[in-house]
Amino acid sequence: MSENSISASQGPSVTMSQHTFTADFGLTSLQVSKERAVMRVDLHDKLRNDAGAAALGMLTTVVDIVTSTPALAACSPDWTATQDLSIHTAEPLTEGPVVVDTHLVRIGKKTVHVAAEIFDGCGITDMGELVTALDDGALRPAGRGLVTFARLPRAAAAGSDHYNPGEWVGAIREYPSEHVEGSIYSRLAMRTLDAQTGVLELDLTPFVANMIGTIQGGAQALLAEHAAHTVLPGFVATDIQAHYLSQVKVGPARSHVTVVRETKDHAVVDVRLVDAGADDQVLALTTVTLNA
Repeated sequence: MSENSISASQGPSVTMSQHTFTADFGLTSLQVSKERAVMRVDLHDKLRNDAGAAALGMLTTVVDIVTSTPALAACSPDWTATQDLSIHTAEPLTEGPVVVDTHLVRIGKKTVHVAAEIFDGCGITDMGELVTALDDGALRPAGRGLVTFARLPRAAAAGSDHYNPGEWVGAIREYPSEHVEGSIYSRLAMRTLDAQTGVLELDLTPFVANMIGTIQGGAQALLAEHAAHTVLPGFVATDIQAHYLSQVKVGPARSHVTVVRETKDHAVVDVRLVDAGADDQVLALTTVTLNA
């Protein structure tokens, strides 16, 4: 274990409660330092894509969540909002648990950048063992990501006074898994209006909302992924680049898909997300790569 690593047994364990679309992820995190956080996530059939691997939208959700803690620890007392997020996967993540190791890259006056490495935990569930395996290079790489956060006044996130990752160093935070009906795609109750052009809708509800009251970035990524799958059935999304431009004010979020390239073995699509209840204000521009 490197000198910056902390054994899970050295810090307290905090149990949290939640009921959102991530409630059955079994989220468990360890804030190794103010600049580094590690998260473990259960991988079960509801969270897999049609190829049997961890769904891209699920990975995006987890990366969005865990990268925020080094960002918030670095810019406290400010709050953050996801501005840009990219994930490029390597080998399909099939065994689990999903493990995401994050490191602060840069903090500026207006933005914070955090890198993420995604691994297949290959059956290891103990957080201390996982950090040791990460530091020893013993886990199977599954992908990489980079997230840019915009700095906001903390007042933008109502009720966030207790949420201070800089105070969690050495502590394990657990979100006990709760039953959620449906797969990672069906549970969001996305509606398909036009399958050929990928026009789908996702309502703004507490089930998918974040602390600043908009649809969580991972849920928007799931909308983009599902829209891409709807236009190109038989393909599986592997990479995503998302630029979040504004918050959902009314909803629903609506997707529009443009196929950029389609070959026998892969495809690239642009997915534009808009707030259908607010004059189609652009919410996010995403590019999704899919493999056959």
